[in-house]
Amino acid sequence: MGDPKTRNSGGDAALERELAGLKAEYERLREEKVRAEQDLANLTGQLADLERKALEEYGVSDPEALERLLAEKRAENERLVAGYRAHIDGVKNELGAVEGRFKE
Repeated sequence: MGDPKTRNSGGDAALERELAGLKAEYERLREEKVRAEQDLANLTGQLADLERKALEEYGVSDPEALERLLAEKRAENERLVAGYRAHIDGVKNELGAVEGRFKE
């Protein structure tokens, strides 16, 4: 049967290796948790800054309200561009008419 100390030394070494691995895993996870908490704090601060800026600049900070405001601004820009395009076309037509009169 042999000496019980010798017989268990292989099991003890395996347990020590497993314990060392678990300790390393724990440390890695702890460091990952600290980084995640720091990231969360940074992102929370950034979000608060963006919400404050949106409120100052647009009067709202709610993402859905900002989406609606953006859609309204885009529609207004489209109307302005269409109006400007029509104005330019009118100027071109008038210029063409003037040039046509001078060529006659």
